Amino acid sequence: MSLSQQRRFPRRRTSVGASRDFVTGVLIEWELHPLIADIELCVSELATNALLHGVPPGREFCVGLHRSQQLVRLEVRDSGSGQPMVQHPDDDACSGRGLRIVSELADDFGVHDHVVGKTVWLVFKTAPASALLTTPESS
Repeated sequence: MSLSQQRRFPRRRTSVGASRDFVTGVLIEWELHPLIADIELCVSELATNALLHGVPPGREFCVGLHRSQQLVRLEVRDSGSGQPMVQHPDDDACSGRGLRIVSELADDFGVHDHVVGKTVWLVFKTAPASALLTTPESS
């Protein structure tokens, strides 16, 4: 089984919330409720980074979700230059923690460079199908 959905968002502040709504709707459709909170937070961070650092004026960014049997992959692609890096800000810093949080929540993450732009991707493990079928009453 392999499923995939993606959507483009304009370079606007409202696109962060719209990208969150998009992934929530897809995860509900795929019945992956336990992953919603973590993936919502991660797409918020990645969409914000795309808007602040990666999407030139007049361009869009793309959010994609891909599901295989045991994994969900979240991707945010933009057309900007630059390489996102996990930072280690001082305790009193007001920013710089987003990719660190994202890297802790995801089971794996990385950046894929393109001729124009980049894709920041995260992977989340889903519960094995057998675990989903086991309920307290059936054990």
